[in-house]
Amino acid sequence: MTAKRIIEIYSAGCPACHEAIDLVTSITCSSCEVVVRDMNDINVVKEAKRLGIHRVPAIIVDGKLAACCCGAAVDEAMLRGAGIGTPL
Repeated sequence: MTAKRIIEIYSAGCPACHEAIDLVTSITCSSCEVVVRDMNDINVVKEAKRLGIHRVPAIIVDGKLAACCCGAAVDEAMLRGAGIGTPL
């Protein structure tokens, strides 16, 4: 079995969220598995709070909030720094 980097995108369906989803999916590699979480689902909202998500879009890489989602805008260089697009 091949290891995968799990990338979760917390989205409310807004244009900024769609932009983040497009960016993440454009830079992923075969080691990346992308899951979009719908913030219109109360269970997803509860999980987002547990993870420290305070705004969307938010991107979690292997269970950790990406640095670009801790106060700055979603940024390709920071996402790549988190390992997205780099084979395991």
